[in-house]
Amino acid sequence: MKAGKRFAVVGSDARQAAAGRALERAGYAVSGAEQVALADYILLPLPLDESRTPLAELLRAAKPGALALGGRLSVQAKVIAREAGVELIDYFARPELTVYNAIPTAEGCIGILLRERTRTLWGENLLLLGFGPVGQALGVRLAALGMNVTVCARRAEQRAVAESFGLRGAALSRLDALAPAFDTVVNTVPARVLTAPVLAALRPGSLIVDLASKPGGTDFDAARRLGHKVIHALSLPAVCAPETAGEAVAHTVLTILREREERA
Repeated sequence: MKAGKRFAVVGSDARQAAAGRALERAGYAVSGAEQVALADYILLPLPLDESRTPLAELLRAAKPGALALGGRLSVQAKVIAREAGVELIDYFARPELTVYNAIPTAEGCIGILLRERTRTLWGENLLLLGFGPVGQALGVRLAALGMNVTVCARRAEQRAVAESFGLRGAALSRLDALAPAFDTVVNTVPARVLTAPVLAALRPGSLIVDLASKPGGTDFDAARRLGHKVIHALSLPAVCAPETAGEAVAHTVLTILREREERA
């Protein structure tokens, strides 16, 4: 046991359960929300949804000095924690978790493409919007499967990175001109980039997979009206690889705790 320290893991989905098992393997005692009053650390779900997680009740029951860790914390959650006198850290804000989550997101997206398309990935063209961690993880994997990937990114640096990986790079400002060459698009940009004019320029019956968080980067109504198939694929790590996703959360949380110990 980690010097007698205890985690209370709140939430019963597969990702939280996997995170709890990983914390146990790291030497911590792990229990559920029913023992939050005994816990040194409280692991809250990702995302932290007040409608499903009675946060105020949980944190009021926490013992003095307990540390709570949650994902995608709202302003309301931070206010509740402050009023309860509990320190609350957003582990989803950590860049390493973004990188870890990009891997199952990329694999989940590939699964969608394989399921929804009627042709192989090999030899086909795909337009990838955005080249952050998810775009990078997806682009290199699709290229390894033989797809011709064109990365459309706003920043010249991202386009250069794409080209260094053997992908094609193009400015996002050229999206209207590029669209007619594609019938498969994956978006990772959390802003409305697939507008009605861009969607109208795509080949008829295109497949669009939007990986951006709500509200996404696609005009979904326009896409359907134009006859495209559009899928807003949210929370793929938890859906496609909850064990890996939970382990990534636990690893990130353990890193946070280790860094706090080093600063103490």
